Amino acid sequence: MTAEMVAPAWMHEQITAEQYDSWSEEQCAGIEVVDGMVVVSPSASKRPNRLARILANALEDAAGPDWNADTDFDVRFQDVPLTNRRPDVVVYRAETIDITPTRPEHVLLVAEVVSPGSETTDRIVKVDQYAKAGIAFYWRIEQAATGVPLVYTYVLDPATKTYREGDVFTGVVKVAAPFPVQVDLGQL
Repeated sequence: MTAEMVAPAWMHEQITAEQYDSWSEEQCAGIEVVDGMVVVSPSASKRPNRLARILANALEDAAGPDWNADTDFDVRFQDVPLTNRRPDVVVYRAETIDITPTRPEHVLLVAEVVSPGSETTDRIVKVDQYAKAGIAFYWRIEQAATGVPLVYTYVLDPATKTYREGDVFTGVVKVAAPFPVQVDLGQL
């Protein structure tokens, strides 16, 4: 006897912003919505979660009172068709903490920790999407075979809405923009 797997209806139909906004945080965890279609992302393992938290904490400490840095919440790129991304780290205007949904214009920097299964999305798709949305800085953290993360930084060219490649760091990130920060991601 074989068991048939039946996918939930929301995997076959576009959802609207209104439908998504009615879901609980638990229902929204571990998913993104692209062009109205739910994209399920497996939960990250301990190492990527820790990298994201260490980075968010360092950015929060360095950013000053005008900016917050947090992990694992939606940034809404468009309402129709609905597109929400859930970056691993988001630096956003502190004054918008209670505004839902968070929009790209609230965001200064996003960072993605590349995990198995997210390589193409984090290296290609999101880079383009974040740039077109006008997010000034994008950082991509690769988990190298050596165990010491590589951090690729990108800076938005506002005229072309594309990212210019910035510096690449091995373990310790030390930048002056968007604000001075130094963080050792090799401390795991």
